[in-house]
Amino acid sequence: MGQDVGNDKLLLIKIEGMHCHKCEQSISKALAAQPGVHEVEVDFPSRQASVLFDASAVSVRELTHAVTDAGYKVAGFTQGQADPAPHA
Repeated sequence: MGQDVGNDKLLLIKIEGMHCHKCEQSISKALAAQPGVHEVEVDFPSRQASVLFDASAVSVRELTHAVTDAGYKVAGFTQGQADPAPHA
């Protein structure tokens, strides 16, 4: 049985300094390496990352630091509750 992600948080991070799809991959890798991160999507055209994470395992501060440590600037973020996915 998979992980219960019903209590996960969703973080949308606006990112400055992305110039290509390789940047997108670098940010995705940095975020995915954080403990408690269940899903990461980085979109180069919108300069935004969405992160589904367990707030008891990793903080918003740690996630934004992962972006800056990868060499990019966090221009802002929005946090919310993840929408529960229907069980199959």
